[in-house]
Amino acid sequence: MLVGLGLGPGDPELLTLRAVRLLTEADAVYVPGQIAKALVSPYREAEILDFPMTEDQEQIRRSMEQNADQIAATAQDGLVVLGILGDPNFYSTFSRLCAVIRERYPAIVCSTEPGVSSITAFASVADLSLSGGFIVSDGAVPSSQILLKVKKPQATRDQLKQEGFSEFVLVERMFMDEMKVYRNEELQQTSDYFSIMFARR
Repeated sequence: MLVGLGLGPGDPELLTLRAVRLLTEADAVYVPGQIAKALVSPYREAEILDFPMTEDQEQIRRSMEQNADQIAATAQDGLVVLGILGDPNFYSTFSRLCAVIRERYPAIVCSTEPGVSSITAFASVADLSLSGGFIVSDGAVPSSQILLKVKKPQATRDQLKQEGFSEFVLVERMFMDEMKVYRNEELQQTSDYFSIMFARR
């Protein structure tokens, strides 16, 4: 099993309790660079993997394949953690690495554990309240939306369909008792106050 583990924005005190536990339990720990290695060093020795910062897609692919092969040696029968700055689902190379692993080693399960993202860390450092709607982008035109407190999922989905969205996921009571995940046509007419919907064009 391979777990993409969020290490937060760079302060070792912002690692989650779950992150610390997984680092200590893992059979092997990898990180993408020196900053991440320093963050995990109080809990575990980690090996640095090469993820080149380049626009050369062939070089990126070769690097992903080499990293996948190295990780697979342990992940096929044990627990491997790849520590990622911030959150592994937020503009991270982890999803690309998992795609390669699924191609080459389909028996290996990939999962993620969240960390404090740069977005919420920024709001804290800048002393900003991120209330109301806002857009997060790396410069590309946004292709998805995340909506909070969705009390009428079906009506929201139907409205978004008219705007060109076609993929929908709703998580109700996330990390709480009776957490549920609904996709596309499974969406209910009403949902709990603690609900988040993802929509993609």
